[in-house]
Amino acid sequence: MKVAVAFMLLFALPASSYGRTVQVLERPDVRVMAEEPLKGAAEEALELYPGVKRALEAGLGLKVAFIPSILLMADTRTFREMAGSDFVVAFALPAEKLMVIDHSRMTLSPFSLGITMKHELCHLLLHHYLRGRRIPRWFEEGIAQWVSEGIGEMIMDYKKPLLNEAVLAGKIIPMSALSDFFPADRASLSLAYEQSRSFVLYMVDRYGLESILDILEALREGNAWEDAVWGALGISFLDLEDGWRNHLKKRLTWLTYLVNNLYQILFFLAAVASVIGFARAYKRKKAYMREMEEDEETSKQ
Repeated sequence: MKVAVAFMLLFALPASSYGRTVQVLERPDVRVMAEEPLKGAAEEALELYPGVKRALEAGLGLKVAFIPSILLMADTRTFREMAGSDFVVAFALPAEKLMVIDHSRMTLSPFSLGITMKHELCHLLLHHYLRGRRIPRWFEEGIAQWVSEGIGEMIMDYKKPLLNEAVLAGKIIPMSALSDFFPADRASLSLAYEQSRSFVLYMVDRYGLESILDILEALREGNAWEDAVWGALGISFLDLEDGWRNHLKKRLTWLTYLVNNLYQILFFLAAVASVIGFARAYKRKKAYMREMEEDEETSKQ
């Protein structure tokens, strides 16, 4: 694997060969490595890890029964060479139990060190749990986004989601095309991430977390993907994908209706608010007049 080779070459060289020294901090359940300018970040990662681990285990229902390593990179150029992409802020190497994070981009919304660690630790956990068994790329990425508050490792324009546009244009990427690899160009890659998250959310909402765990268990036992889905859900994967697509279309139909009728809806709500406001004012006025009348009668007596 290209990134694994790059990692081994980088740390096989003496520190003076590439101009940086590497700080190594450890605790019983994690190892943090960081280029020298990131000593404070390494200490932060070491402090954050127990909480990240607990949250992941609680959310996914699986135990982190291994000791991961975290590499914090200060040099974005070197990180991009290792990652093989300009569009990601982190990646995981399951065979090495290693997560690599471009710390220079941890200040970009919506990323943070803790959330990014949780996302990459999820990748490591899934591969460790499956004992090297194959898992569709989109399924793995969708789970990782779901447990990390919807955040992936790709830099995306969250103000311009592509999934709705793809649904309207009929350009959803078949999930079978995302089983092994994601597209390289930024737009298609963003759509692949959005689809992965949306599909897993659909599965969790409709079938519960147990469905995800049942599929993972079936994969762990060596079942093929289609058999794992059938055994866990009682439907074929094609039917599951059709259900997800129909869900997106129905959701988008209501969204489109709301957008197209936004002014009418706002006008109606404003009118209702005016009527309610008038009724309240009238009620207060009537109460005030009643009090005045009662005060006059009392004074006459």
